[in-house]
Amino acid sequence: MKNFRKKIIWYSFLVLAPALLLTTLFGYYNFKKSEEKSFKQAERDASIYQRQMDQVIGETIKSLEVLAITFESYHNNISDVNIALNKVSGKDPRYGGIYFLSSNGEVITGTNDYLKQYSLKNKSYIKTMNLTHQSVVSDQVETLSNNNKVIAIVTPVIKKNVVQAMIVAHIRIDYIVNIFQMLTPNTFVQFESEQGVPIFSTNDKLSLNDYEKNNVTQSLERAPWKITIIPKDLNFRSVLKYTFIFFLIVTTMIHVIYLFFHSLSIKKQAERERIQNDKQKLELIGTLAASTAHEIRNPLTGIKGLVQLLAEKYNNPKDQFYFSILNKEINRINQIVNEFLILGKPTVQKMEKIHLDQVMYDLNPLIRSEANLFNVHYSFHIRSESILVLATNDQLKQVILNITKNALESMSTEGKLTITLEEKNNEALLTISDSGKGISSHDLQKIFTPFFTSKENGTGLGLVVCKRIVESFNGKISIHSEFNKGTTVFISLPMYKG
Repeated sequence: MKNFRKKIIWYSFLVLAPALLLTTLFGYYNFKKSEEKSFKQAERDASIYQRQMDQVIGETIKSLEVLAITFESYHNNISDVNIALNKVSGKDPRYGGIYFLSSNGEVITGTNDYLKQYSLKNKSYIKTMNLTHQSVVSDQVETLSNNNKVIAIVTPVIKKNVVQAMIVAHIRIDYIVNIFQMLTPNTFVQFESEQGVPIFSTNDKLSLNDYEKNNVTQSLERAPWKITIIPKDLNFRSVLKYTFIFFLIVTTMIHVIYLFFHSLSIKKQAERERIQNDKQKLELIGTLAASTAHEIRNPLTGIKGLVQLLAEKYNNPKDQFYFSILNKEINRINQIVNEFLILGKPTVQKMEKIHLDQVMYDLNPLIRSEANLFNVHYSFHIRSESILVLATNDQLKQVILNITKNALESMSTEGKLTITLEEKNNEALLTISDSGKGISSHDLQKIFTPFFTSKENGTGLGLVVCKRIVESFNGKISIHSEFNKGTTVFISLPMYKG
């Protein structure tokens, strides 16, 4: 139960926590990105609305100024003035009405009767126009008697630098709103005075929170107005959708990485357990060997002596054949006992300086003789002279002879055995290569496991003994092999530098 809780904690820490953290960061980034996109879209819309509104106001002022220039000559001819006003108003749906006023702001005539007998002289835009003698746009919405909401634009009729009359045009608010709703439906646009007082908007159903948002403001060029746009609300469903998809992807990726490293950890743990088991096996073998080696050798010596006596007594060829088999098996038992002793608890060895090149020269005739018996081509190369190592002479020879024997037994006739000795990176490197049947990748992982053998009569201790001996000399042994292509054994020993 405790181990299960520990796994849950590690799983939460290594998988769930990073996935949730990355998802939170992505969700926040996605939210900010969407918010920024919405704000930039609002900026683009504000620029469009500003140009569109300036165009509407500019066109209206231009029309009124043309009328004003026309009325300079016959502003007293009310009939002609009325015809001109109706002609301009009838062609454009933007107008809620166009009116001709006297110099003191009294309505003289117009395209409708909404301002009949109505004085505009107290309107702020009339006063501003009288002071500037220029067209002025009102910053307040007016409601006509037909309940139409309009914005007024006034243009003076000037003659000899004196205001003779004035023309007032009412721009319908619903006309402006329709234009903006066709451009971008469902977008809130509010027009304000320079002081920030609202004039009119495209949507009157907004909450207080909408006004507290980070809005976009753009000033008009043809009127003392500002356009305020509230960015569209974010599509939280879309943000959550992409965030959830990201969570699934990230969680899957982290799971894959977690399972990959978890499998590596399991493999390493299995490898450590295997090595530990091998050590325990060797320790068990050592304990067994130390306690039983001499007890086994003593009866073996007696048995071997009796066999020799019987062999001298019975000269029958058939009996001699049986005696030879007995001697061979006794020697084999003795060899296994010797290997057990080497695999046992290490004892203090008398290390000595050994010329490894001289050892190879001593073993060369013996190896060549064995190679001739197996009908194998043998070649030997020494690329460095006077290679000194610290080792035990007999055990070093045992390693070399054991490996060359395995190499010869793995080859059929006309095989090739090559031994190379060289100094490389302050190490003595002995390479034994054969062209035999090789070792499968599956068996290659087990060759240094005690009692593992691919031979019918093998003990599975030969290579284990070789590895134990080489490692006792602070050296390394490794094997590279390909099935049906041959095997190469690398033995490296540290050079003795005195």
